[in-house]
Amino acid sequence: MIKKAIIPAAGLGTRMLPLTKSQPKEMLPLGDKPCIQYIVEELASVGVNQILIITGQMKRSIEDHFDSNLELNQKLSSSGQKDLFERLEFENMNIQFFYTRQSNPLGLGDAVRHGKSFINGEPFIIALGDSVIYSSEREPLLKRMLDWHKNHPDSFVVGTRHVHMDMVQRYGIVKPRKKLEENILEIDDVIEKPSPRVAPSNLAFAARYIMPPDIMDALERVAPGTGGEIHLTDAIRILLKEGIRGYSISLTENEKRYDIGTMISYYEAFVDFALADERYGYQLKQYIIRKLDL
Repeated sequence: MIKKAIIPAAGLGTRMLPLTKSQPKEMLPLGDKPCIQYIVEELASVGVNQILIITGQMKRSIEDHFDSNLELNQKLSSSGQKDLFERLEFENMNIQFFYTRQSNPLGLGDAVRHGKSFINGEPFIIALGDSVIYSSEREPLLKRMLDWHKNHPDSFVVGTRHVHMDMVQRYGIVKPRKKLEENILEIDDVIEKPSPRVAPSNLAFAARYIMPPDIMDALERVAPGTGGEIHLTDAIRILLKEGIRGYSISLTENEKRYDIGTMISYYEAFVDFALADERYGYQLKQYIIRKLDL
């Protein structure tokens, strides 16, 4: 079983200023939790127990959030605020957290290669720190990816989703080789942010990857792209060219990727997660209905 995961969380979040001037976008709330907590809980649910978070400047609050606050816990416990105390139960997850800094933001690939010593020659998961996957499936996306990888241990597996063709230039895009099962296909090639005119499909990376340790060597051989950035997609292409098989597993109609990268996508995510809140969602829904009736 794969026990290690890397969460890249060093991006500056400039598209969401001034909201992200003094706090990481990964710590922005979605309902009653920060974005990154959903991701950590997702990883814990599939058995991951060691997580390396790649941080940068102004990201200290991420470390503080997953650290136990003994003074706060004692205060809540002694004052009889059991419901509030229980909301901090995530502090007791069976996970070791590790942190390292990407001081110079040179792209996702560069962030991932900061974890070379951490993975120690083992396959690992990459889960982008600003992307939450919602699923009402019995087996969510990451669980399906791990099940497939268990039967294909020498391969890599990427989570994907279909996007509009006019959006393909924002993502890494998969060129399919052949369909294997419903929502599962073998990958022929991957292309970083192609124009709609040359894109081989509209199947885009969806922020979850299972990678072999070979990806670290491939990242060392990637030529820097625009702005000197190292693209993970280019390293994945090297793996494919060197004979490592890759597979795409897609989100179903009962799943959605929430990309906390722009204000409108953040607003949409916050509303959806707030409406799903068991305690306050109904009240919020009634408030929205009254506002729309005005």
